[in-house]
Amino acid sequence: MAIWKLRSKRKVSGGRYHTSHKKKARHIGRDPVLTRVASKIKTRILSGRGGNEKVSLRGTNVANLMINGKAKKTKIERVVENTASRHFVRQNVISKGAVIETPDGLARVTSRPTQDGIVNAILIKKK
Repeated sequence: MAIWKLRSKRKVSGGRYHTSHKKKARHIGRDPVLTRVASKIKTRILSGRGGNEKVSLRGTNVANLMINGKAKKTKIERVVENTASRHFVRQNVISKGAVIETPDGLARVTSRPTQDGIVNAILIKKK
């Protein structure tokens, strides 16, 4: 079944909105992609409107970590906290705002791995 990125047909009160146009192909959404901590980097290239391409990160074990204004590539050990869903911690799903454990300490993810194709993080607590 397709995912539609349209307004609901029902109002909060239960009344009905009357549509001014039919469904269009541009309103179709995708299933969510959950970027996980994996043994190697897995990416997929998605095609968008107008011939644009998007790199979607499916799995990774490295992150670009900012420590005192300097970038460093480091290993991701596990997900400690995720504000998107408490179940994502158990599944090791990385999303924006997730707190990951690295050899340098705890870091918060600032990028959107599914949209950007990379994990950028800022150190929040040293080991």
